[in-house]
Amino acid sequence: MRTKARFLCLAVVISGLLFGLTTTGLAQDKSILRIGFSWTTFIDPAVASDYSSSSAVINLYDTLVYPTPEGDVVPHAAESWEVSSDNLTYTFKLRKGIKFHDGSELTAEDVKFTMDRLLEIGEGYAYLYRGKVDSAKVVDKYTVQLVLKQPYGPFLSSLIRFYLMNEDVVMANTKPGPYGDFGDYGKEYLLSHDAGSGAYMVKEFPFEEYLLMERFPEYWGEVAPNAADEVKFLRSPDPVTIVTMMSRRELEITDAWQPEESYQTMARIEGVDIAQWENGAVYYLMLNNKRPPTDDIHFRKALSWVLDYGQIITSIFPGTTQAHGPVAHATGGYKEGLFQYTQDLDKAREELQKSKYYDQLDEMTVVFAINVDVPALEKVGLLFQANADEIGINVELVKMPWGKIVEVVADPDENPHVMPINVAPHYPEAGSMIESKYHSKTAGTWEQAEWVDSHVLDQLIDDALATVDIGERYRKYGLIQEIAVELAPTIFLFELFEKHAYQAAYVDWPQLEKPVPVMGYNNDCRFIEVFPDRIP
Repeated sequence: MRTKARFLCLAVVISGLLFGLTTTGLAQDKSILRIGFSWTTFIDPAVASDYSSSSAVINLYDTLVYPTPEGDVVPHAAESWEVSSDNLTYTFKLRKGIKFHDGSELTAEDVKFTMDRLLEIGEGYAYLYRGKVDSAKVVDKYTVQLVLKQPYGPFLSSLIRFYLMNEDVVMANTKPGPYGDFGDYGKEYLLSHDAGSGAYMVKEFPFEEYLLMERFPEYWGEVAPNAADEVKFLRSPDPVTIVTMMSRRELEITDAWQPEESYQTMARIEGVDIAQWENGAVYYLMLNNKRPPTDDIHFRKALSWVLDYGQIITSIFPGTTQAHGPVAHATGGYKEGLFQYTQDLDKAREELQKSKYYDQLDEMTVVFAINVDVPALEKVGLLFQANADEIGINVELVKMPWGKIVEVVADPDENPHVMPINVAPHYPEAGSMIESKYHSKTAGTWEQAEWVDSHVLDQLIDDALATVDIGERYRKYGLIQEIAVELAPTIFLFELFEKHAYQAAYVDWPQLEKPVPVMGYNNDCRFIEVFPDRIP
């Protein structure tokens, strides 16, 4: 879509000119914001769903509504909306004059196209709408209706994940594929290009290395006066290299997965601060419910009893609190007073004896996958291995990059027995966490390597989401959380504080004062300001 310029390694220049940042191919009067992420990053709105991908599409695309720190939504690409008395038809009035990156105007036709495409492809955030949205209808150029099959209580909130696409750009870049007249629906093109109207647009994207975005000069919405001219999302290297990059001012914001000792080291660098906030995320050990021996509830409960949670929250992820279930306490619809496992070897042995695999332990190995992009997880794996050995369970640790993890979870037979993951709300309600973790339609995604397939749970989740009254909806969420804890498909580790080292001396990150409690939105880079002349 745009001519790619050669992009060389960035270097920080501290000179008498006090100019700070320069790079080959980047004019000296431009600023850049570089942020580390666990990779791989997808920028197709019908595919993106993990942390780095969600952060990317938030910058490249607009949504009808926008989330607030208070957990509400406010108008964004839609200036207003009306809801029918039966709660089935949502009519949105679009802002006039919103331009896509090719200069064309965003209209109701593009909104309809985006929903049709998302429902047809069925990946990424499509689970929020599949089975719920019946159709998208164009009323006039700036008016669109989204019609539901049944009431969907958190529908407005869910639309923060509905990223609006330029129909003409997508259709002009299709190739033969599985979607009939729509070919591949532009999926290959959108691996490395965007079709959005967001504050930033793709400049370069060597897929395995980094995503470089540049400011869109005709963006319609608010942009901070000193927002970076270019934003680079890069694949985080090893922790030692990250510390070096921060000390050399070659990175503005780290990823959220650095070891505690690295954060302590970076906190001593002049001008670097450590940011931390609650984001509603919970860290889990996902247990494969389809693969022996973790397909047995008593075996899963034995693993839940054997783990030393105190060691994790005091030494490996210090400052966190043990989770009570699949939802963080700060998320709307969290159930108070849920049962909580602690380390108890006697109870672990008792459950293990009830397992149908008790007399086969010598012949079985539990595979624990470690995401190599999150160094602290190796410590969790080693602890789990040592704890399980105390009751006669053999654990094998296998290291995988994030891209490989996403690949293997799609097959229950390839999916390891134990998979660490953190999940944050996709919209600010417990329903987001519950559906992504335990509805059968999300099985085999990075969020649900448990492979839970329960008709009863599906019905309860669907019923809760269809409940318009928020108090009643929250009560139903609570019942589902109780059942999830009893079935033990997951080991609930801790509620995660999102944590980053950043260059506080020359980066103003206003979202830190009032974070948005959903994944990725605190990386909306149009609000993050960079001041090269402040570099120490």
